[in-house]
Amino acid sequence: MSHPRQIVPGATYLLTRRVLRRHFLLRPDAAINQLLVYALAVSARRYGVEVHALCAMSTHLHLVVTDVQGVLPLFLQSFHRLVALGTKVLRKWEGPVWDHERTSMVRLLTQAAVVEKIAYVLANPVAAGLVRNASEWPGAKVDVGELGRGVLQATRPSAYLSPKNPQWIEQATLPISLPPTIEPENAEGFRHQVAAELERQEAQAHAEVERRGVGFLGAERAADVSPYERTTTSERLRERNPTIAVGREQGDAWRTAAAAVRVFRTSYRAALERWSAGVRSAVFPVGTWWMRTFHGASVSDVVLVV
Repeated sequence: MSHPRQIVPGATYLLTRRVLRRHFLLRPDAAINQLLVYALAVSARRYGVEVHALCAMSTHLHLVVTDVQGVLPLFLQSFHRLVALGTKVLRKWEGPVWDHERTSMVRLLTQAAVVEKIAYVLANPVAAGLVRNASEWPGAKVDVGELGRGVLQATRPSAYLSPKNPQWIEQATLPISLPPTIEPENAEGFRHQVAAELERQEAQAHAEVERRGVGFLGAERAADVSPYERTTTSERLRERNPTIAVGREQGDAWRTAAAAVRVFRTSYRAALERWSAGVRSAVFPVGTWWMRTFHGASVSDVVLVV
C-alpha cells in the first residue's frame, strides 16, 4: 500500500511524470510543445495553480508549481489527461502514454529547496547529456530570465481539441510566477540564486560527460530521434521517491519536516482504521484529500505539532 499524500493549500512542489517504458513520445517538436504549453496553461488556470518552472524532456516532464487552493490531484488529472490524449493523436499512438507509477510529488519546504529544484528542472537536458547549456534545449521549458516575469503562449491544438467547445480557448497564456516565498522586490536576487545553482549543476554534468568520454547529443539530433524508440540507458528500479525536500545542508529543517510527515501518516492510518471499522465519525489529519473528496470523511482543521 502506498503512503497517503498530504495536500495542503499553498504548498510548492516538484512534480515528475514519466512516459510509458521511457518511449520518446514527448520528443520536442512544434506540435508537442504547443500541446504541452496549452494543456498546462488551461489546467493551471482552471485549478488556480501557479507555475514556476517547466522542462519537457522526451521521456518525462518536470514542473515546479504552487497549489494555491489545495486541489493538486485535480490539476494533475486534467493536465496529464490532455497531454496523453493529445499525444495519442499527434503520434498515432495506441495504448497508454504515461508510466503506471504515480506522479512524483516532492513538497519544497524551504527557499533553498525551491532554488535547487528549479535549477534541477532547468538543468535536466544538460544532466541527460543532450545539450551543453540548458537554454539550448528545444522542448517546452522555462529559462532563468523568465522566472517570475515570463509568459508562455500556445494556440489551441486543432488536431485534438474542438473549437466548438467553449472551454478550449483559442489562445492560452501561462504566466511564470514567482514562488510564494519570494517577494517581488527580491525577484532579481532569486533569479541570480537559481542561475548560480544552475551553473553549478551544469558544471557537474559537463564533468560527468567528460569522465565518460562522450559528447553532448545536441539539440538537432535530440529533436530528430524517433518518438517510437525507447531510451537504452539503464535506470535503477524502485528508486527512493522522496515526498519532501529542504535543500542541501538544512539538517534541522529536514529532521523537523520528516517528523511532521511521520505524524501525518500515523494519524491518517489511525483514522483509516476507525473508518474501516465503520466509525464514520473518524477525523483525518489536515491535508487528507482522497478520503475527504471521495468519501466525505471529516478532516481536522488543527495542524499537528511535532
